[in-house]
Amino acid sequence: MLLDNEYIPVISPIGYDAEGNCLNINADTVAGDIAAAIKATSLVSLTDVDGVMLDPAKKDTLISQLSIAQCYELIDKGIISKGMIPKILSSISVIKGGLKSVHIINGNNPHALLQELFTDQGIGTCILP
Repeated sequence: MLLDNEYIPVISPIGYDAEGNCLNINADTVAGDIAAAIKATSLVSLTDVDGVMLDPAKKDTLISQLSIAQCYELIDKGIISKGMIPKILSSISVIKGGLKSVHIINGNNPHALLQELFTDQGIGTCILP
């Protein structure tokens, strides 16, 4: 209904437990679950880094495409670490659930979405099956 009326839904990943305590739910998990539920083909995850990098201190080490197997390898090697781990695990989960790709891009870059989706190289990391 929202999309049919040209509204953009904004969903806050906040939940409550049985006692009414407010819980912060991982936004990557929520976005992935929603994408799977509406049978999206792709998911774009905006973050404050350019994507997955072999060395986060060096922008020229950006990995433009990764398979699920490569994601697990990079987690095991400690290259994918900290806050990128839940983003990657959520990406893997939704791809296994039927999405064709997940794009991780830096939302601070002007026109990041257009550059990722409408150029051959893209500007972030694309996770594929």
